[in-house]
Amino acid sequence: MSELLDQKIARAETRVFKAVFPNTTNHYDTLFGGTTLHMMDEVAFITATRFSRLKMVTVSSDKVDFTHPIPGGSLVELIGSVVRVGNTSLQVRVDLFVEQMYSEERHKAVSGLFTFVAIDQDKRPIRILQEQITPA
Repeated sequence: MSELLDQKIARAETRVFKAVFPNTTNHYDTLFGGTTLHMMDEVAFITATRFSRLKMVTVSSDKVDFTHPIPGGSLVELIGSVVRVGNTSLQVRVDLFVEQMYSEERHKAVSGLFTFVAIDQDKRPIRILQEQITPA
């Protein structure tokens, strides 16, 4: 990748912290899977938009792995990073880390890939990168 593209990717990294409140948990007192996906897609969207500064739409979510429970009363950090840039699409990886509120304990709980397409005012795909910055 070019240095300019690497810098653009680094600037687009997005970090969001949230608290897991009772209204977002299931009967096991863990974060609902659907709520988790909603938060991840939102962070992925922000990351894609910060990278492209274009109108972006989610076209797929791939390989979302739930590897650690997310208990109520914990904190989560979602980190979105651009991992692939195509002509009209890009892929964002979102990792969700869970932290206990009153300890230093921290685990990666969920990881997933989200693909976005840049669209114009007629909702047709458009190029993401200008000519001077091209992916390797």
